[in-house]
Amino acid sequence: MGPRDRDDRDPFDDIFRELSRMMDDMIGADMGVDVHSAADAGFGDDVHITTEEDDEHVYVVADLPGVEKDGIDIKCDGRTLTIAAATDRRQYEERLRLPTRVDEHSATATFNNGILEVTFLRADSSADINLD
Repeated sequence: MGPRDRDDRDPFDDIFRELSRMMDDMIGADMGVDVHSAADAGFGDDVHITTEEDDEHVYVVADLPGVEKDGIDIKCDGRTLTIAAATDRRQYEERLRLPTRVDEHSATATFNNGILEVTFLRADSSADINLD
């Protein structure tokens, strides 16, 4: 078996290409939706977001390659974190349901070398009510 006999293609490329074609056939032509541009609107597989939590905090780490600090907008309503980012070529927005309610006013964020880190204090899950 020589170098010309090797098949270095990703076996899933054909499957994803066929799924994309079928989606275009189902909704793209009829609804005026370009399925391919939906993936290109964000950073696609380049973005990785993880969440972790401990007894007091919720941590969100997002890999935003090619984004500058000035191109990032972060919002939180206590349950959902929205990260919007833009470069001169792309715009991206991700809404992430947090694993627990957080105090959105306690948020701190850093951005260094394409890595966004956001830390929240967990919100009290319930308030004590005094019965008089």
